Amino acid sequence: MLMYKNGIPENFIPEGVGVIIKTLEDAGFEAYAVGGCVRDSLIGRIPADWDITTSALPGEVKKLFRRTVDTGIKHGTVTVLMKEKGRLSSYEVTTYRVDGEYEDGRHPKEVSFTASLEEDLKRRDFTINAMAWHPERGLVDLFGGTEDLKQNVIRCVGEASERFSEDALRMMRAVRFAAQLGGSIDEATVKAIKEHAEDIEKVSAERIRTEAEKLLVSDHPAMFRLFYEYGLTKHFLPEFDACMTTEQETPHHCYTVGEHILHSLENINTAALKEEAKEAYDRELKVLRISMLLHDIAKPLMKTVDENGICHFKGHPKKSAEMADEILKRLKYDNDTINRVKKLIEFHDDRTEADRRLMRRFVNRAGREAFPLIFYVQEADVLSQSTYKREEKLSRLYKIHAMWREIEDNEECVDLSQLAVKGADLIAAGVNPGPVMGELLTQMLKDVLEEPEHNTKEYLLKTYVGKE
Repeated sequence: MLMYKNGIPENFIPEGVGVIIKTLEDAGFEAYAVGGCVRDSLIGRIPADWDITTSALPGEVKKLFRRTVDTGIKHGTVTVLMKEKGRLSSYEVTTYRVDGEYEDGRHPKEVSFTASLEEDLKRRDFTINAMAWHPERGLVDLFGGTEDLKQNVIRCVGEASERFSEDALRMMRAVRFAAQLGGSIDEATVKAIKEHAEDIEKVSAERIRTEAEKLLVSDHPAMFRLFYEYGLTKHFLPEFDACMTTEQETPHHCYTVGEHILHSLENINTAALKEEAKEAYDRELKVLRISMLLHDIAKPLMKTVDENGICHFKGHPKKSAEMADEILKRLKYDNDTINRVKKLIEFHDDRTEADRRLMRRFVNRAGREAFPLIFYVQEADVLSQSTYKREEKLSRLYKIHAMWREIEDNEECVDLSQLAVKGADLIAAGVNPGPVMGELLTQMLKDVLEEPEHNTKEYLLKTYVGKE
């Protein structure tokens, strides 16, 4: 049974929060937990971190705590480090402030500190993020954040146009919060987003990537559609806009390319993934959702129509993988994510049959690292098409998925890393390093892909080198 402390589950509140607030107040200052930690606690979600806002100036905060870091001293933020339960925890403590004029669409030209909590809360982006909480005095909600949270409505604090002029990324944040909460955005906020959409070009690729990704891994990834409807993708992912207006006149599809993509985001089997990926779930879900977003991104470029009026998109997987590489580099993604996404996209339409030899060859071509994610991609793809031959497609897919599991369980060789003979074995058998060695290993691999029982050192050396 949950115990509450002034509206917030008591077990959510780290010991350090109470210690910091009490230390500041004992020194004659005000202090409150503020922002996302309050929002998350009110909806029963354990906060990832806790922020404190205070009337104390940064220098005064530094004097009160033994270990601090000047993380954002210019803007009033000091990180306080505290040891809790054998580990070091960090808390951002920020002085109440009033922002001056914004010149670059993100940073205020100057910051003025204030003694007023109300003035500090006024500068925040959305009502659900403009609430403060005190262990004894409870919740401070000056702008209706509690009611908006109950209704799952995202609404700017004050004038939406002003908030977006201060930081254009807030437009994407509005959509992201709506997706995370499964809610909506109020009309005035939507109107302002549409009016300021082109300002998203002022925002760095890294910040855009972070917001888009948070939406994609939410429970409502198809709300990516709002980025398009509000005119934002036009400025950070114009390739998606082309997908939204590209029809697919074929029995296999019933949506535009863009709508198919949005449905495929929702159709990733997260329950099965959670069971299979376990601790790697968050990382794998990110790769899968990005892959679905971009798996058909080249279709508008590859579309042809035959004499019967049927559309074809030949070569789109390879071209989509190439475009994904360009897009993800543009958004400053790391190489590992880029390479994994490209692989899944390149093979998302590769339909092997339920035959053990063919399956081993398929795994070899695509690479073991692509499995089992490639099955989740293909399943989501099929479920987002028309019902034409859907059961037949899914039946084939589930059979080859089961076959892949058998191949893995039996440790059947599908790549050089599993080959019983290594380079060192060939050298010991008298083979000189170089092209000949590489060719021998390739021949051996082709052999065991056909006949797994041939994957023994004795057989391979005898057959290909003439030595036992």
